[in-house]
Amino acid sequence: MEVRAIAKGVRISADKARLTMNLIRGKSVIEARNILKNLHNKASRIIIKVLDSAVANAENNNGLKRENLYIHKCHIDEGSVIKRVIIDSRGHTGRNDHKTSHITIVVAEKQV
Repeated sequence: MEVRAIAKGVRISADKARLTMNLIRGKSVIEARNILKNLHNKASRIIIKVLDSAVANAENNNGLKRENLYIHKCHIDEGSVIKRVIIDSRGHTGRNDHKTSHITIVVAEKQV
């Protein structure tokens, strides 16, 4: 049985968040949370929230135990780009793009 959690429109670049997500792919939930707690970047704080949400969905909605869960699938897609104008020299205008991401984590129960 698979349970998922999705965070949409998160204000972080998908490339930066993928570096952190690659560290926890395929690991148990407890081990993945320990890895993320020891990283000190914005992506790890956001991914912890999504991981906790997926675990809570599994425990409360499906009656699964936290000790038996592992990260079955996880991916980060690019979201919409928030475009802002920045003033350049000589009266020109430039763009200041704020990238967003959609973070998806799917947890499943280990087959014992």
